[in-house]
Amino acid sequence: MREFWVASGHQLSRRNERGELMATPELLIAWLARPELAPPPEACKAERALHVAMLDDPLRAVAQAELAAIMDSDARENWGFFLKFRDLLLEAGSIEAAYIKLANAQRVELPPLFLDQMAHLILRNALDGCDDPFTLRAGELFFRSQKASVHEGVLLLADSELVEEREKSKAAMMHVAPLSAMMEEDLDVMDEENAWTYWSRSDANSMAMNLGGDSRARAGLARAIEAWVKHLTGFKVHAESIARLEDKDWRWFIGLDAEGTRIGNTLWNGDSLREEDMDRVIAIMRVSFEDDKRVQERLQERLRGKPFYLFLGANADRLVRMKPQNLVSGLPVESVQ
Repeated sequence: MREFWVASGHQLSRRNERGELMATPELLIAWLARPELAPPPEACKAERALHVAMLDDPLRAVAQAELAAIMDSDARENWGFFLKFRDLLLEAGSIEAAYIKLANAQRVELPPLFLDQMAHLILRNALDGCDDPFTLRAGELFFRSQKASVHEGVLLLADSELVEEREKSKAAMMHVAPLSAMMEEDLDVMDEENAWTYWSRSDANSMAMNLGGDSRARAGLARAIEAWVKHLTGFKVHAESIARLEDKDWRWFIGLDAEGTRIGNTLWNGDSLREEDMDRVIAIMRVSFEDDKRVQERLQERLRGKPFYLFLGANADRLVRMKPQNLVSGLPVESVQ
């Protein structure tokens, strides 16, 4: 079985009897090495002492006085977030259970970074054994923001952090259309010939996704969505990419990001999309529940036998920030626990 997404930390976790991942001390120690928590040279004595103590015992209780003693306010806040995150994972019993709790919460008091880390691990678990690079590349949308660009008439998605790094190093050349310039130079777009290279670079996030021109990329996104929903909710669904919404009797939708929600609301209210809105549409998916009794009992009456739709969009800066938690909280069923 081929390995992928080692950076998720899944090898430092272990599965419980339900196949969900648990936050082990080893995984917590790996997170403690992140730059947000690793003390810089100028860190105060209290911050350095807390970091050493946590590396020795990442499950230890931390007194409020230990946090208060940290002089740098940003560092103090980061430690507060991490401890809240750690306690949530331990209390929930698994990363999946903690994620569902956050997805259903009215307000999430943790930075998006923590949700991204959880999504990375959860999807790695859900896709364990997957042998399709197109599905794995599409899965990166669940935990890494993307930069959208139209190149030679097709919609491409590239890792936004990678694009930003290259923009900084090649600003003079790419001041007009940075992503397009990169395509002309050395950023690989996944296709049939180079897809095999993904296995050696899955943690580099260095392959662009031809979402607009390659049906395998769109199918990969559909498979990733199916795996995510099945793993977290137990519901089997079939997802497929569609070019436009032609269902005159559609009854439910989920926005996969803020723009997707706005676009979906526009259509739901019977309004037409403006040209600029059309340009922001990244993907529309039609999703159907498999016909099983458990699903039918929990669906709202008016939705039985009907598909629902997913909308994913890009913001004004062409950034795509998917919110996979919406695929938990937004399902047209009784709340997922």
